[in-house]
Amino acid sequence: MKIYHLSHTDLDGYACQYVLDFYFKNCCFYNSNYGKEINENFNVIFKNIEEDLKENPKEEFVILITDLNLTLSQCEDFQKAIEGKKIKLMLLDHHQSGLECMQKYPWYFLDDKRCATKIVYDFFSRCYGKNKSLSQFVDVVNAVDIWLSEDDGFELGKVLLGMVSGAKEINRVMFAQENIKYLFHLFDASRKYIQETNAHIRLDDDLHSLKKSFFKKEKNDTLSNLISHFVVEKLSAEKEKFSIFYKGHKGLLTSNIGNTSVIGNDFLMQNPEFDFFVDLSSRKTLSFRANNKIDVSSMAKSLVNGGGHKNASGGLFAAYKDSSNYDFIKAQFVDLIKNKELKENNHENKQS
Repeated sequence: MKIYHLSHTDLDGYACQYVLDFYFKNCCFYNSNYGKEINENFNVIFKNIEEDLKENPKEEFVILITDLNLTLSQCEDFQKAIEGKKIKLMLLDHHQSGLECMQKYPWYFLDDKRCATKIVYDFFSRCYGKNKSLSQFVDVVNAVDIWLSEDDGFELGKVLLGMVSGAKEINRVMFAQENIKYLFHLFDASRKYIQETNAHIRLDDDLHSLKKSFFKKEKNDTLSNLISHFVVEKLSAEKEKFSIFYKGHKGLLTSNIGNTSVIGNDFLMQNPEFDFFVDLSSRKTLSFRANNKIDVSSMAKSLVNGGGHKNASGGLFAAYKDSSNYDFIKAQFVDLIKNKELKENNHENKQS
């Protein structure tokens, strides 16, 4: 049995996956905000299930959704999608806004007295056994997520809440699995503080070092440099997936990568077959970087009426629709290039 687990993008959402990972290792994790991201992720899950079935036609699947409440139309679509297939669908949530869905669909479980992480832990621990350390961690998450301010774990939970919301070092769209591993690393480290005096203060003091410990290999460095080395290494390993082309020049497209100047230039230095680097943000902004092989100010002007310097420019991709799916993000930028090149060719043909 293989489990596909879709959860929210906050402490409670990731902690649900952390609990599931404790009990099962044959899991694939996906994370989503509300709205269209849920549908996008569900479509990706079904696509991946189809690929799995090609290799193992007898495989059975569970799709688990946690810390996300669905709309009635989403429930209807998902119910239709699993009919006649070896797929069990289960939702464990605590948002009262999902009450109508719970009343209509038997796979939709709702309890607004516990956070989603505690619901997941209580469910699976009854089947596969309790764990004291994990249970304590779950109680800390529960205390802050449903705001039990008098609970002993509340202050530590606040630190965990900020830790997850501030863990932007690894982009969840570009490197979803690495992002999960990073958060699980921080959760592992956090559990060791629970029984300590002033646990919240000690964890807060040590958080920088705990983050560095994930990225550090043989040599110590600043956190910023360690992250840059890590990201560039991952980009280089999957560079063909992220490749784009513009007028015969090969480039790399990222999404919300952060620290674009450092990461972009490091990548281009280590991968000389690439001529430019572009990062597309959720705010529709484009950051172009080059290493003297192409004038990205001209590129930015041509594509989005942007500009800047020869090796560092920017612009606004006004028609861009943000997504949690990299393939959809890349397709939009590739279409932008194709449309601009088509217009230029048509213009040249008219003049000739």
